[in-house]
Amino acid sequence: MSKEPVAVVGIGQTKHVAARRDVSIAGLVREAAQRALEDAELTWADIDAVVIGKAPDFFEGVMMPELYLADALGAVGKPMLRVHTAGSVGGSTALVATNLIAGRVHGTVLTLAFEKQSESNAMWGLSLPIPFQQPLLAGAGGFFAPHVRAYMRRTGAPDGVGSLVAYKDRRNALKNPYAHLHEHDITLEKVQASPMLWDPIRYSETCPSSDGACAMILTDRAGAARSPRPPAWMHGGAMRSEPTLFAGKDFVSPQAGKDCAADVYRQAGIADPRREIDAVEMYVPFSWYEPMWLENLGFAAEGEGWKLTESGVTELDGDLPVNMSGGVLSTNPIGASGMIRFAEAALQVRGQAGEHQVDGARRVLGHAYGGGSQFFSMWLVGATPPTS
Repeated sequence: MSKEPVAVVGIGQTKHVAARRDVSIAGLVREAAQRALEDAELTWADIDAVVIGKAPDFFEGVMMPELYLADALGAVGKPMLRVHTAGSVGGSTALVATNLIAGRVHGTVLTLAFEKQSESNAMWGLSLPIPFQQPLLAGAGGFFAPHVRAYMRRTGAPDGVGSLVAYKDRRNALKNPYAHLHEHDITLEKVQASPMLWDPIRYSETCPSSDGACAMILTDRAGAARSPRPPAWMHGGAMRSEPTLFAGKDFVSPQAGKDCAADVYRQAGIADPRREIDAVEMYVPFSWYEPMWLENLGFAAEGEGWKLTESGVTELDGDLPVNMSGGVLSTNPIGASGMIRFAEAALQVRGQAGEHQVDGARRVLGHAYGGGSQFFSMWLVGATPPTS
């Protein structure tokens, strides 16, 4: 039996900020869910199941919060699932929800991801000891900076590429009313002059710590037919993982990322992603990961990703826009960051991205990764139903 086509008919986000002290976690997630329902013109009664995801529970210090969020999300008496794949969890959560519909288990599913980082300290929560290494890192940047330096050494990329990415994404964020960072006075010179945190990563080349939630309403073909607005259709979706550490692991371009992208492209019938995909919402917590992932995802040959960035290809008006919303560099409620990438890709093909809309976007990739570059989740959405 063929899979049921899956459509995104509702999207909701909170305004992402450093601290939402006006709401509890329950209030935060309900706000995003309510906005997604309003976008789909549905009610809580229309939802068959809820799939929720977030990053490690110690980010807020509330263990298994899904146990007390059922009421806030209209899930009393309905199936509710929790997903956790570190930073990629927002994407993985959406894919678990997608599979419930594709397998005809449920007809309409609310999927949601969140983080309320202001209630803990993610910086030190991520400063975990790494086996067989000196305990010198602080935060995720301390873990990833050597991988960035390895990329620079491997490809000969010039020092300024990271600043170009940050400058682009922060300018894009100014066009997104939900983005956390709105730096109206941002200049390339300010990015380049910002303090060095983890060589070669500067302060302005890093993601913020945000409170926020993102929700989507996914449905089957019949539900999409009733949608008052154009749906986004999933053409392909996949998850892959690999260990944090193993002999021969390529931290610059992990095999799991390559395999995940290849599976998505196979499902969607994509032979040349550089030419057949119109835009990308990519998980870039540190600016150098844009050129690194461009290569990992097959948009550029090995060693060529930084050249796309440097030449302006990934600008909002470029040939392959990347992170039109401002990306993780501008908004980072960790548990929701991957789902925001998926949701923003759907907004693009629905033509609902507002000022950061890419003209004529028909097929857009959403990408997330997590852990020590070990968990990957991606989907490709289109403006028309899949052909098979």
